[in-house]
Amino acid sequence: MPAWIEYFAVAVCAISGVLAAEGKRMDLFGVMVLALVTAVGGGTIRDLCLGAQPVFWIKQPMHVWTALIAAVAMFVFVRFTHVPPRLLLLADAFGLALFGIAGTEKALAFGVPGVVAVLLGVVTGVAGGILRDVLRCEVPWVFQAEVYLYATAAFAGALVFVLLRQWFPASESDRYIGMAVILSLRLAAIRWKLRLPTFRSRISEL
Repeated sequence: MPAWIEYFAVAVCAISGVLAAEGKRMDLFGVMVLALVTAVGGGTIRDLCLGAQPVFWIKQPMHVWTALIAAVAMFVFVRFTHVPPRLLLLADAFGLALFGIAGTEKALAFGVPGVVAVLLGVVTGVAGGILRDVLRCEVPWVFQAEVYLYATAAFAGALVFVLLRQWFPASESDRYIGMAVILSLRLAAIRWKLRLPTFRSRISEL
């Protein structure tokens, strides 16, 4: 996995953390904490599950600096410029695509089975957002039916990546195809309100 992908994912997720703080009356410190948790939370859980010690942002502290610099820059930017609400969805979609495949590829490098790699890819993509939403006292996006094809997009892209890696092990384009699948599904779901069926029991319909 090229290093720039993970750094870009960290920056984008940090930006989504800053945008998610809107309306929560947080100061700069609170916003930076939210951004940092969003940026490194999923990767931290992935590394702990894999037994990768130390976790990626401790081994390479530049990830922390990348997240903090991106957070401060966005914090200043939004104080002088109106940011459309959809920018949060866009930043989160890019972070989901980048981290979803980065997590899957790292899991495969540790020799885990394909299905486990897919699940850890999903965790890497969505766990930071879950922690972000818990800290801002909201139901995490991944559990909301109105947030269309969130974890589902990450699962589909990670699965495509794993299959391509098994069929074409020498290819370098498989990770980018996986990212494109996640990003395309997520953006299409936002645009056309695509979602999985919601749980309804016979009792709830009475």
